Amino acid sequence: MGLDFTAIDFETANGFRGSPCSVGLTKVRGGKIVAEASWLMRPPAGYDHFDHHNVRIHGITAADVAGMPRFGELFPEIGAFIGDDVLVAHNAAFDLGVIRSALEVSGLPGPAYHYVCTVMLSRRCYSLVSNSLPFAAEEAGVPLVNHHDAAEDARACAGILIDIAARNGANSIAELFLSLGLAMPHQQAFDPASGDLSKPSLAAIAASSGNGAALVSRFQSGWPEEGLNPEPNLDAEPGHPLYAQTVVFTGQLSIDRPEAKLRSARCGARTESRVTGRTTVLVVGDGFVATDLRSGRLTGKARRVLELHERGQAIEVLSEGEFLQMVGGGDSRQDAYAGAGEPWDGHLQGLHQHQPSPVVTFTN
Repeated sequence: MGLDFTAIDFETANGFRGSPCSVGLTKVRGGKIVAEASWLMRPPAGYDHFDHHNVRIHGITAADVAGMPRFGELFPEIGAFIGDDVLVAHNAAFDLGVIRSALEVSGLPGPAYHYVCTVMLSRRCYSLVSNSLPFAAEEAGVPLVNHHDAAEDARACAGILIDIAARNGANSIAELFLSLGLAMPHQQAFDPASGDLSKPSLAAIAASSGNGAALVSRFQSGWPEEGLNPEPNLDAEPGHPLYAQTVVFTGQLSIDRPEAKLRSARCGARTESRVTGRTTVLVVGDGFVATDLRSGRLTGKARRVLELHERGQAIEVLSEGEFLQMVGGGDSRQDAYAGAGEPWDGHLQGLHQHQPSPVVTFTN
């Protein structure tokens, strides 16, 4: 078996992960891209409002998808393109969660998938101060031009896995995971008619006021209150990306910092209030994006992290959007940022144009 898989990336309309408005897919055979597909779509009924912050990220509006099929109507085509492939995504738990939640609120069953997360592989195989998609793609030699275009993001994700496999001398995903001592994750098949709904779907249904708009809390300004550092949950899932990490927060978050620390601890992380030689993850608020690492738009804690990283300390910078994807959103405006598939880009310029749905191309 060669290096065969399908890479996937979703963009969502709002903070609920079950609100996909765009998807891009890239099919790889023998380590080469052979086909690509992308669709615009309306999110499931009742969860199809477009949040301003998500629109700022990907540039897709309600008008762009008006008259398009809903996700549930398109999924047979999406599923047919994927087939029996291993799914690959950058922050795969989010994209697999999009499929599950969007199908659940559509009242539709979903298939089982083996999947690969290129964020996890980037952390394992690269040495980057941020494993956000633009940084990992650049390291892999496939830099992004239109980040948050689902088709281009899926293509970049595919390029990352191809590069990591090549660096490890692996001719298949199975060989790669064997060489790294990893087990491939698996999402079970599900049927909302007979099984329990996922937590994001239950939360969205509970928060829905008839049009899918979740309750949000007012953004708090002022100097953040650190609060206590709770003990890590020793029974948390060891495979979680924050498990056994030491996490520090900087900048203004859209949730209270004590709440952010509590969510981290639930996932098995230890939190601290300042950057030290123990720090492995820094979560940055105030609309931080990966490009800020180059522009110098950083807090004092972030500058300290860059210094430690240059000295060889294994440490990573996350936006709050990435963090909330890992720990689960809450009643905060940042849910919209977390739901968009990548960090909130508060300075995104030149929103790209999108092709009519669907777009499918094949490559020799």
